[in-house]
Amino acid sequence: MRIAVVHDWLDTWGGGENVLAEILRVYPQADLYALVDFLPEALRQRLSGRRARTSFLQHVPGARRHFRLLLPLFPRAIESLDLLPYDLVVSSSHAVAKGVRTTPSQLHICYCHTPMRYAWDLRDAYLRPRGLTTGVRGALVNRVLDRLRDWDRASSTRVTHFIANSQFVRDRIARCYDRTAEVIHPPVDTDFFTPGDTPATRDYYFAASRWVPYKRIDLVAAAFRALPERRLIIAGDGPEADRVRAAAGNNVELVGHVPREKMRELLRGARAFVFAAEEDFGILPVEAQACGTPVIAYGRGGARETVRDAADARATGVLFDAQSEESIVDAIHRFEALQVPIDLTNCRANSLAFSAPRFAAELIAFIERTRREFVAATR
Repeated sequence: MRIAVVHDWLDTWGGGENVLAEILRVYPQADLYALVDFLPEALRQRLSGRRARTSFLQHVPGARRHFRLLLPLFPRAIESLDLLPYDLVVSSSHAVAKGVRTTPSQLHICYCHTPMRYAWDLRDAYLRPRGLTTGVRGALVNRVLDRLRDWDRASSTRVTHFIANSQFVRDRIARCYDRTAEVIHPPVDTDFFTPGDTPATRDYYFAASRWVPYKRIDLVAAAFRALPERRLIIAGDGPEADRVRAAAGNNVELVGHVPREKMRELLRGARAFVFAAEEDFGILPVEAQACGTPVIAYGRGGARETVRDAADARATGVLFDAQSEESIVDAIHRFEALQVPIDLTNCRANSLAFSAPRFAAELIAFIERTRREFVAATR
């Protein structure tokens, strides 16, 4: 059986790339495809040195730094990939990977991280900070995104079966594509993210993510202005850097992008991990729990599936109900006032439900079952 794995693009490492790495471990014989592959060599080791076969966008001058500006060309580029030789196509998609062209004789399984955020639910969150909601530029950008959304919906029919990374995304797939999906939560490296060998001082709170609008890192920084006695460390970088710096008070330390080992160290030492995004799944809250660290998170999206709220007998954190400074401050106070502090072993135990071996077993079982059904139906 010839297998192709299709990823949107490779230029940095995030939760989607964790999933991709595990898919390639399950199917080491698969050929890898992507729109572009500019992954730094230090990160490529986590794909066992693999390079993707790419689209024509790889060779556009300046693409290494600015390929995202070529968004209107993404549908055409993904459709240009030649996948005819393959029996099974597995797409790992948060944008256009699921839109590859296949034939009725090919089984196409899409692991969907989310329908395209900026074309659907989070368009305003992406455009408003850039001043693109009004005026001529705003009208042009919205026209592009409308056409992209129409293509996204139409190309969803090319997928034989969808896998959603959470119940939250399963519901979005139903709403955007009118398709059903099976939920298989992403893999978390619970062998790497572990509690430390010695007890942590836990004298700071910690937040981390790529600094893009919907992550709301600026809200976390601003909330700690009202908590001057508490210390907050924030890791990450991105286009919202100026906004995050402006929101941060003297009790907030910005440490920029940190390597994986430093991220683990910061998670292990934190009193709690603070997370304000409405995330499709959200891998960092689970990595925090794997390190034995409680989570204070916005109670929508994937966090509702990965964090056990304080009322639970096996609580792993505190959920708050609004993306606001006041709600975050209230959640910190509630966390600190818990009569029974959160048992850190509960955090670790909860994280193991999202381990890489569990992901691999569920993915293999799903694909084998659907392939048997597909072969029987196409005989």
